[in-house]
Amino acid sequence: MKFTTAIAISLCTAVLARAENVILPQTVTIPAGPFVAGSDQAERDAAYALDQAAYGHDRTRQWGWYDDERPRKRHHLAAFAITRTTITNRQYAAFIADTGHRAPDVSPKVWRGYGLIHPYHRTRRHAWRNQRPPPERLDHPVVLVSHRDALAYAAWLSNQGAGNWRLPRELEWEKAARGSEGRRFPWGDEYDARRLNSHDAGPFDTVAVGRFAKGASPFGLLDPAGQVFEWTASPAAGKERYLVKGGSWDDKGCGVCRPAARHGRPAALKHILIGFRLIRE
Repeated sequence: MKFTTAIAISLCTAVLARAENVILPQTVTIPAGPFVAGSDQAERDAAYALDQAAYGHDRTRQWGWYDDERPRKRHHLAAFAITRTTITNRQYAAFIADTGHRAPDVSPKVWRGYGLIHPYHRTRRHAWRNQRPPPERLDHPVVLVSHRDALAYAAWLSNQGAGNWRLPRELEWEKAARGSEGRRFPWGDEYDARRLNSHDAGPFDTVAVGRFAKGASPFGLLDPAGQVFEWTASPAAGKERYLVKGGSWDDKGCGVCRPAARHGRPAALKHILIGFRLIRE
């Protein structure tokens, strides 16, 4: 299925809403109907092979990164509208300015407590100063936001008089990202590093949203693979954990960038690899 003007797309025009300087996110309409979600063993084996070729080892297979994906199966959803890109620093800034909510940042102590491989100094390029985002990153995905931060932004946006906004559930996100036919990647079954922001061919950093137009999903979703992982509303195994989807600029291979891939993260985590997009009801 090709992305053409014949596909039902709803692009919500960027307009000023109730609070000052609120730019409503553009949305695309995902039509009602059946779709394929999850993966089979052949897809998972292919993902492990991609990772091994990129990293030179088979640790993702050893650790079973993809073993708990949903079984490949047909599902049905009603129509919904989802933001075409992840929420950007520019969009999130209006929320911070209007509410005084804590801006995206993390302390050295908290970051060390996460036990992540990225050094703390790498967070500084993404951190906000004086409640404002780095000026050169206004159109990059907002990161260093917890699950609760994403919910707070959605609640605030819902109060601006342009619908109710929320995080997508896993199946909603997956349908929007891969289309109805169960493609392994948003653009098809073959991995192509030129179609996404990953560590295979990217700058090892976030970039402005929407730069990889050839990596769009059949419904016109931009950056559904790579760039940043995205919070969902779906709980993961363990206390106060939620599924994230999509892969990131840090990943190679890129088995984890497939829409079927999934893993849980603590709700309180503020990571340089995690952002979010929203559904409008």
